Amino acid sequence: MVSSTFKSTVSMTHITTATVLLEIDGVNFLTDPVFCPAGTRHEISHLFPNATEPIYASSEEGPAMELNQLPPIDSVLLSHEDHCDNLDPMGRQLLDGRHTITTMDGASNLAPRPGVHGIKPWETQTHCISGVKYEVTGSPCIHLPGGEATGFLLHTERFGHADDGRPNAIWFSGDTIYHEELRQIKEKFHVVVGLLNLGAAKIMMPGRDEPLQITMGGCDAARLVRELDMDCIVPVHYESWHHFTEFGKELKETFEEEGVLDKVSWIVPGVKKQIL
Repeated sequence: MVSSTFKSTVSMTHITTATVLLEIDGVNFLTDPVFCPAGTRHEISHLFPNATEPIYASSEEGPAMELNQLPPIDSVLLSHEDHCDNLDPMGRQLLDGRHTITTMDGASNLAPRPGVHGIKPWETQTHCISGVKYEVTGSPCIHLPGGEATGFLLHTERFGHADDGRPNAIWFSGDTIYHEELRQIKEKFHVVVGLLNLGAAKIMMPGRDEPLQITMGGCDAARLVRELDMDCIVPVHYESWHHFTEFGKELKETFEEEGVLDKVSWIVPGVKKQIL
């Protein structure tokens, strides 16, 4: 049950992949902007240093909203800037002149954009976003070897605190597998909503016989629901890309088997849904 001290209204609109319009009391956040049309081929050879020929990735589904249909965006939460399913060329345009929080490497790579801020794991920064003071804490991610990714824990005064004094927070996981350090979130925050990048994405890496899993799957999400005692989760990042291995049907079955389906709030592309 959400703490009675949580006074904010939270709505989400899924656009595609991990791109979500997150509205909190009229402040518009956007996560991991992806806006290229369906079928756009993105060369990703730079992620595979030993590649002998070009490697491409593409999505089978386009965004449910175009850039020119978005409301004014107050802040972008960018888990990492070097993967096309989290930031593509059209999404990158949105960062110009925009308040953005991302990884330290990402902030360096996106320079000279003055609105881009890098955050470290467990670092807490204060940002004034559309006149509201937010405390933003980076959550640790383990994703593709050699790269950086970050999650985000958001807290503001209207979120209040749990009965034990921990600040209530909204968590955007970013791209990560399950790892033990995530359990520390419960020591610092009570997560009222977890926006989780799932899909159990897998890729082949040089020197490996089996694909490497680089994002969480349904069992991982269910485990975190229990370990962090989250009030609600919103699954995203599980459709349309070929490196995903768990889609909506599989996730629903897993959540039902794990006994956490009542904690799941599904969002449909292009449809605004009030979460809290």
